[in-house]
Amino acid sequence: MRYMIMVKATKDSEASIFPEDDSLMAAMAAYHEELAKAGMLLDGSGLKPSSKGWRIKYSADGKNRVVDGPFAETKELVAGYTVIKAKSREEALEWTRRFPRPFEPGQECEIEIRELYELEDFEQFESVERFREMGIGGE
Repeated sequence: MRYMIMVKATKDSEASIFPEDDSLMAAMAAYHEELAKAGMLLDGSGLKPSSKGWRIKYSADGKNRVVDGPFAETKELVAGYTVIKAKSREEALEWTRRFPRPFEPGQECEIEIRELYELEDFEQFESVERFREMGIGGE
């Protein structure tokens, strides 16, 4: 089972404001090293602010459009992510409880954890094999 840990954005992360010392990055590095040693770390990275991104809006009439960032509502944005592989929901929950506080004390922040679909969840479709051949979508 694969899980994505999403660090929700804050006003500071959207403004590219970083902590003044190395304690947060050091805590994140230590946590990710533990995940790697346990054979659970699949990927992880921080995301640049939404001002550097865009969205594609798919309309019902087929006239899709590009919307450039920034996006106003930070509680709906992701500032970073980690993808882990766990044997169970309980194991994933145990590890995510240990995830370091993603922003400095005094700032409200949160992480959201979501299980990723595996190709086996879509076995009824013939096209699943194409994803398997590309090496994406799980094992």
